Amino acid sequence: MLNTAKKHIRLSDLDGVKSLLGGHKLNTVCKSALCPNIGECFSAGVATFLIGGDVCSRNCGFCAVGGGGPVPVDPNEPLKVAQATKALSLKYAVITSVTRDDLPDGLAGHFLETVRQVRLNSPLTKIEILVPDFRGNKGAIETAVSSRPEVFSHNVETVPSLYSSVRPAASFEGSLELLKTAKASGLTTKSGLMLGLGETAGEVRAVMERLLSAGCDILTIGQYLSPSKKHIPVKRYASAGEFEALEKLAYKMGFSHCFSGAFVRSSYLADKAYNLLNNRLPADKENN
Repeated sequence: MLNTAKKHIRLSDLDGVKSLLGGHKLNTVCKSALCPNIGECFSAGVATFLIGGDVCSRNCGFCAVGGGGPVPVDPNEPLKVAQATKALSLKYAVITSVTRDDLPDGLAGHFLETVRQVRLNSPLTKIEILVPDFRGNKGAIETAVSSRPEVFSHNVETVPSLYSSVRPAASFEGSLELLKTAKASGLTTKSGLMLGLGETAGEVRAVMERLLSAGCDILTIGQYLSPSKKHIPVKRYASAGEFEALEKLAYKMGFSHCFSGAFVRSSYLADKAYNLLNNRLPADKENN
């Protein structure tokens, strides 16, 4: 359990945050996935926890999170995440995980318990879960959906034609079905897409159309940046104008909210998108 002698740590104190998380063996995708927005999100009271360990059972060619064999899941992790959320006074917590195909439910029950503990310990914190595909396991998907987060997120990452090299263990259609299930239960849904892996403009638009038809409310579009020479190389760098045009297109198509830019990641300003939808505030569409 966390030492709660110090009730709160300022998110602007990055060393203090890292000490709290590291001292209690908590991972964040902000660090594990080398996110370029860590300072901006922390200062806004937003953090993304990586549950289920920091070793993924898959080895996707784009991802900075390390792959490897199964590791034990910490049964106390849900409470640790909740206590860290409270200690950091988080306004918005994103809970994601490595993919754990070695577990029967793919961590779905762990997601459910983590959300429950955060609700108990920090009831004012809004919660977004960013889940793996659970290999299409309907029971696991229903368990994750039953946690009832403010936002239910799952990234398709790229276009279907590139799945064999980018997400070889995943299914584009399976990802859409997962999002449909969450939407059918009344949840706000979200997905993310990367540019620069070899996709065409037509394929990107087609994926956006498919996501919209699956009931996706929030879309993020960012530039793929290769974590190392061992990962898939960047095929091209999209221009600022292209990202701007895709954001405008997303609104015209009917997405409720879209963040599109080179450094946008799936959890980027996650609280802002939620607040715009929840409070029915107008998104910045005047120039769209």
